[in-house]
Amino acid sequence: MFEFLQAAPADAILGLITEHKNDPRPEKIDLGVGVFRTAEGETPVLDVVKLAEQRLVDTQESKAYIGTAGDPNFNAAMQDLIFSDSVDPDRIATIQAPGGSGSLRVAASLILRARPDVKVLVSDPTWANHIPLLGGAGVTLETYAYYDTDKHVIRIDAMLDALGKADAGDVVLLHACCHNPSGMDPSEEEWKAIADVVVERKLVPFIDIAYQGFARSLADDAFAVRHFAGRVPEMIVSGSCSKNFGLYRDRVGSLSMLAADKASRDIVFSQLNSIVRTIYSVPPDHGAVVVSTILNDPDLRAAWRVELAEMRGRLREMRVLLNEALIGKAPGHDFSHLVRATGMFCFLGISEDQVNRLKRDYGVYMVGSSRINTAGITAKNVNYLADAIAATL
Repeated sequence: MFEFLQAAPADAILGLITEHKNDPRPEKIDLGVGVFRTAEGETPVLDVVKLAEQRLVDTQESKAYIGTAGDPNFNAAMQDLIFSDSVDPDRIATIQAPGGSGSLRVAASLILRARPDVKVLVSDPTWANHIPLLGGAGVTLETYAYYDTDKHVIRIDAMLDALGKADAGDVVLLHACCHNPSGMDPSEEEWKAIADVVVERKLVPFIDIAYQGFARSLADDAFAVRHFAGRVPEMIVSGSCSKNFGLYRDRVGSLSMLAADKASRDIVFSQLNSIVRTIYSVPPDHGAVVVSTILNDPDLRAAWRVELAEMRGRLREMRVLLNEALIGKAPGHDFSHLVRATGMFCFLGISEDQVNRLKRDYGVYMVGSSRINTAGITAKNVNYLADAIAATL
């Protein structure tokens, strides 16, 4: 059987990790891998996570299986964090999932059970794993215009035009905040215009909120979810705790389904549990209980918000530092979009050949599209990075 297989191509970002690790140059910089890093280049365990984990170690009495829907306290806390009071909670079914990726995969299966012939529209560009995750499950994908690579702005008119031509019942995948890879998010007025088209065309919004709290605030970053929730009969929301709680390897995510009424919600919930049973049976428990402990304890929740604000502030500060350095070192080139973007990612805006030269000549690593993770920038390396970019330009 296995002799008929051929080697799968290596993941581009994981390949960069290996290349960077093996590069002997002390000044090397990794702007590729999608994790938060401190000014010292570390991806920390949050202090509040350590406190919650210690409480869990001291009090947990069993490692028995949890149900297919996961921890109910986690589900309720995540549902409140994302939706707040924007819609009747009796219309929402929320389950725990193994990370945002697991959430997306379960959602794909539910979409196929409900409407096997439905199309899912994704932004051009979108997160690199959206297409293999959803398309690999068998979902039919199409793209809609989103990012102008020359002007570094959202192509809002082209986006609205594309969605306005979609078929009723189509699903439209949207990034709630910190669009990956562009870092460019619609304004509140643009979100309202997008919602107008979605309602008019009877589309189903599928919102991926993987970076809540990394753009402006927990509430502001959930604006799209809450606005759509008040306007549509059905919606899919995929959440992740990888970035805002730093729980990357613990695989903590949520999947929420907004239904027209409680009876429909109960049917959807039964289908979600059936799907989970056939894919991974039950989700992992540890990270979800940690999140639940934090969100349900006022003191821990307050401490988490402080740490989250510090992470958000560092990302914003590094964008400003790099832009200011490039103003002086690369006159005639406009990198102001670095400051207009939000979250961890954005496009630097250089060619793939220039990306390869940065890696070869200066040990600066990023994916071929020039998407950078601004968490890889520090006050110590920003001038070297700006010099390398200027020389390459």
